[in-house]
Amino acid sequence: MFRRPRTDFWQVGIVPLPLHDVSARSLQAVRDCITWLPDAGRWRYLADPFGLVRGDALHVFVEAYDYRIKRATIERHEFGLADLRWRRQATVLDKPFHLSYPQVFEHEGETWMVPETYQAGEIALYRAADESLNHWERECALIGGVPGADASVIEHDGRWWMFYTIVGAGARDQRELHVAHAPALAGPWTPLATNPVRVNREGARPAGRPFVGSDGVLVLPVQDSSTGYGGATRLLRFPVLTPERVDIDAGAERLTGDLVSATHTAGLHTLSGCGDYTLIDVKRIDRSRGRQWLDFKRRLRRLAGG
Repeated sequence: MFRRPRTDFWQVGIVPLPLHDVSARSLQAVRDCITWLPDAGRWRYLADPFGLVRGDALHVFVEAYDYRIKRATIERHEFGLADLRWRRQATVLDKPFHLSYPQVFEHEGETWMVPETYQAGEIALYRAADESLNHWERECALIGGVPGADASVIEHDGRWWMFYTIVGAGARDQRELHVAHAPALAGPWTPLATNPVRVNREGARPAGRPFVGSDGVLVLPVQDSSTGYGGATRLLRFPVLTPERVDIDAGAERLTGDLVSATHTAGLHTLSGCGDYTLIDVKRIDRSRGRQWLDFKRRLRRLAGG
């Protein structure tokens, strides 16, 4: 008999805590107060949430993955800021390649996004074309010729910093952390000569928006994949971060799906701050054979040219 397939399904939640207050204990304390995004439908999931507050709305941008076509688009889900009631959704970015990890932020009066586009061989910057946040235009490549994943940018101490991993053989993207810096958002971006600055499956791949702690030290959420892809999230602190030197302190606490969910306990791989809220995603693993039939039908369509 064929082995049963392993199919990951993610669920996105809005935690009523600012990121600097998140811990294993605090997540458990508020688990019944988490607002979960609507179900994505059969053979689909939502993951990689990033948020933006605009007026009376919280906009949650997510990867919307579909196993039937084996790639994702970027969706925007709008919630009322006062009551977190879901209002509407829209597909805001769709390309012939996989899209995920839509880090959105504002800078110099514009709204920007750095989505994962590793299948296009670049880390690219997109700009919102209008106030609806539903239309985005590619502005430029920040780093070209690199299958970069989960790029996370922040302006800190007068420079722009980017944390990312690289997709490659041997699950390279799950164990390597790379850093680049630039004098401005559009670049030019320079990868550090010491890359990768960290090689460790217990915490290297970025897992959310970088932030500066109360002590002025830059902090990066990262995935802990020591027990499987996206099994947990932990924090890395950078007490020294310069183009010449990087010092890293790895936090010991692991944040896992069972802290917040009874059904999606197999992983937690995003921790993204947005004002008074923290956005997370949690995972369940499906072992049904329906995935094999789905893959078979997709191969038939490809052979038929459909």
